[in-house]
Amino acid sequence: MSDQNGPVAVVTGGGSGIGRATVLRLLDAGFRVVVADVNAETAAATVELAAAPDRVAVAAVDVRDEDAVAAALALAVDRFGGLSAVVNNAGVGGAFGAITEIESADWDYTFEVLVRGVFYGVKHAARIMQAQGSGGSIVNVASVAGLSGGLGPVPYSAAKAAVVNFTKAVSIELAADRIRVNAVLPGAISTPLVHHGRPERAEDKLAATQPWPAAGRPEHIASAIAFLAGGESEFVTGEALVVDGGLTAAGPGPAFAERLGNDPRLRGMAGVNHGTTGVASVVRTRPE
Repeated sequence: MSDQNGPVAVVTGGGSGIGRATVLRLLDAGFRVVVADVNAETAAATVELAAAPDRVAVAAVDVRDEDAVAAALALAVDRFGGLSAVVNNAGVGGAFGAITEIESADWDYTFEVLVRGVFYGVKHAARIMQAQGSGGSIVNVASVAGLSGGLGPVPYSAAKAAVVNFTKAVSIELAADRIRVNAVLPGAISTPLVHHGRPERAEDKLAATQPWPAAGRPEHIASAIAFLAGGESEFVTGEALVVDGGLTAAGPGPAFAERLGNDPRLRGMAGVNHGTTGVASVVRTRPE
């Protein structure tokens, strides 16, 4: 692991939400960080907030593109001299709606971003870390939706479940190289993907979904990621760390999505949520 001027991390989806909070948290912990994001505007805003130009680099990355992911990780080595940690965080809401209404292309897009993007991040991080010979840490951002059928849209939940299982499986393969692979599973977190630019309207609803009496914030997840990315978690691998204010412990109940007001099936809608990529989401209504 690079120690010339601190460890080195790459954070995909580092332009907003959990990714941005993670970039800032890792910088506070002494990391040098590559902010990898498909949205150049939000990535630039993260760098401005970081106010550490000598310890931050930016890579334009669509995580569905293997070459782009590999190039972002190579940039960390070229710019900062090594690679200590990779945070596979980039995500979208993806396909939503009743299963009978979801389009195949929207399903595929969801898995391309949420699962294939994580695969590329692990694959190319492992290659670099194996070549360095000094181990490293890979953190995949999954979701509590991957643990239960009632915590998110069907495609999103299925994709996040795949990330959890992939994390556990690949951690076994890479342990001999001292490469740790873990997942963080956020609960109901107030991010732009959830509040759509109006956090004040969403946070009371988010807080009401769990025992902890306040909405989850990106910083809560960033702290967990920083722990797994750093040396204090040296003996932790193959773990799926739930950070959800007690949501899964209490059980969300059958009306979870309705309480958040975001179940499109209740309104006869389907489509695909592109999140903060800069691409407009698509909403379709069932024809009468």
